[in-house]
Parts: sequence; C-alpha cells; structure tokens
Amino acid sequence: MVQRINLLLNKKIKHLFSFILVAILFMGCTASVVDSNVEIPDRKWTYRNHIRVPFEIKDNKKAYNVYFKLRHTAEYRYANIFVLAHVKDGKGVLNQRFEFQLAKSDGEWLGSGSGNVFSYTLPMFENYRFPRNGKFEIEIEQNMRDNPLAEVSDAGVLIEEVK
Repeated sequence: MVQRINLLLNKKIKHLFSFILVAILFMGCTASVVDSNVEIPDRKWTYRNHIRVPFEIKDNKKAYNVYFKLRHTAEYRYANIFVLAHVKDGKGVLNQRFEFQLAKSDGEWLGSGSGNVFSYTLPMFENYRFPRNGKFEIEIEQNMRDNPLAEVSDAGVLIEEVK
C-alpha cells in the first residue's frame, strides 16, 4: 500500500514539474517578428557593409516597434551614431536617417555594459503599421564620417508586435 502511494506521489510530482517547465518556456516567448545581430568584421563598419535583415509580416493590421541594435567597445570614439535605414517591401523603399545618442555629455555610456562591450536597443519606428502583409527587408548602413567606423562589434534589427 505504501509503495502505491509513493508511486502516485512521484507521478504527480513529475506532472507538476513538467507543467512548471512548460509554463516557464511560454513566459519567455515574445511576439518578435525578427531579432538579428550581424557581426562586424574586425570591428570596422564600412560604408559598403550594409546590415540586411529580411522578415515577413503576417498581420499588417497590428502595430510593430522596430529597433536598431548596436554593440560597440569602450574605444568607440563618438557619443552618437548616424545610420540610414531602408525599409523595402518589393514595391517601394522608405529611407530615413537616424541619430542615436550613445553617451552622456560627461562621456558615460548609456548602453548596458558587459566588460568592455556596450549594448543598445534603440527605437527607430514605434507603433509602425506595415502597408501590407508579405516579405520585407530592412537595410541599415552606417552614416558617420569615418570609413570604416571603428570599434562597432555588431549591429542588427529587432521587430516586435506592440502589446
């Protein structure tokens, strides 16, 4: 009798553990359409090295937030960065220039730091509605005076549904 009770308790504990594990996995899910990072060779971002991120919009009735992602080292020379974004939908192109502040006036980096590397997720388009469903591409290019732009380790794009 005691063995049966132990067997039943063990089964219930296993089911509870499985349920908790699945719940934790689903809590970590976000409604991201795309989350990309592209490594910049030798930490030198040239004018020709455009970051291209293809993605698909399945519901253009929803609003989306589009972010520029950047990582640079502490040796990055500037307190800001200029980038050009080209959103292509196969029919047309939306071109826009952005300036992002990366440091305070006293030189303190605004990004989250891990050792010598600083990371940013910077808003480009908030509550943006794509004109139609289908395949799109965002192309990002650096638009600073330096070519190559030194100490940029990677760049990318994050697109997520507005909640």
